[in-house]
Amino acid sequence: MTLEDFNYYLPPELIAQEPISPRDHSNLLILNRSTGKIAHHKFYEIIDYLTPQDVLVFNDTQVVPARLLGNKEKTGAKTEILLIKPQGQNSFDYSVWPAAWIALGKNLNEGDKVVFSGTLEGRVQAKHNYEIVIEFNQKDDNLKESILSLGKIPLPPYIKKPTNASFSNYQTVYAKKVGAVAAPTAGFHFTQELLDKIKHKGVQMEFLTLHIGLGTFLPVKETTIEEHKMHSEYFILEPEVAKRINQAKDLNKRIIAVGTTVVRVLESCAQNGVLFPREGETSLFIFPPYNFQIVDALITNFHLPKSTLLMLVSAFAGLDLIKSAYLEAVEKRYRFFSFGDAMMIV
Repeated sequence: MTLEDFNYYLPPELIAQEPISPRDHSNLLILNRSTGKIAHHKFYEIIDYLTPQDVLVFNDTQVVPARLLGNKEKTGAKTEILLIKPQGQNSFDYSVWPAAWIALGKNLNEGDKVVFSGTLEGRVQAKHNYEIVIEFNQKDDNLKESILSLGKIPLPPYIKKPTNASFSNYQTVYAKKVGAVAAPTAGFHFTQELLDKIKHKGVQMEFLTLHIGLGTFLPVKETTIEEHKMHSEYFILEPEVAKRINQAKDLNKRIIAVGTTVVRVLESCAQNGVLFPREGETSLFIFPPYNFQIVDALITNFHLPKSTLLMLVSAFAGLDLIKSAYLEAVEKRYRFFSFGDAMMIV
């Protein structure tokens, strides 16, 4: 398939610039894969589509305030960095906080010293293209505390004028494990009150972790999508979670992935329709046609044209059906991308 197959027209004003409040008052498009029928609701009405025979699987990653603003020591010029991962580690796991980090640096060169606060500073040890290695004067819990207090949430580039609400709402209410530089946005629509109602209805809830990296924002450049090299991201599927989901599958329960990141973890850990616990990195690239082994339904946002996320949902529902649903969403003035509305594919 070609990249152009996954293009569509989106009026710029439909790109949501700020979150809806309350979270669960966003629009919800229900797309039935079997019939092709589309229904329109508010997200809080999703509970009417859930039963005790369902299992909701969430990604509990927490976005790191990985964007640090500072000044060059020599000139006082403003600069910023975006932390990617600890140096020398293959994973995007933020459970350790060494002094040296791989980061994206703005107007920085090898040897530059950057002052971030009265106590935190760092020196650029190396530079390769846009990436730098920066060594801080702190490590371990001291560095973690400094970054969590000084850092800012890195918002997607299409959020042009972020507000305080943009930063405070760029996190799910169930975020738990620190490590992502972008949020699993399908989860934005759940309030704690809605989660409590869903649980009270008898719906099973499970949590896994995938730390979303900067690669999620990288465009696909290859004309033939099969040639695209997918970025890798660190994930954890705990043994007990895998066991419970396998038991649910055996009971013919419906496995509902909350977001494309959950889909990638579940399908990465599946062999012959059975889940195996794993911890590591996945670079699984899902595009049409694809045989899904675990996921039966998907809750997701509306994705960018020509993106790997759009390719994944097209593999799940069919490209023609997704295009017709997106066209109807545009006609009904749905809000798109991270702070936008949601769809549930059943």
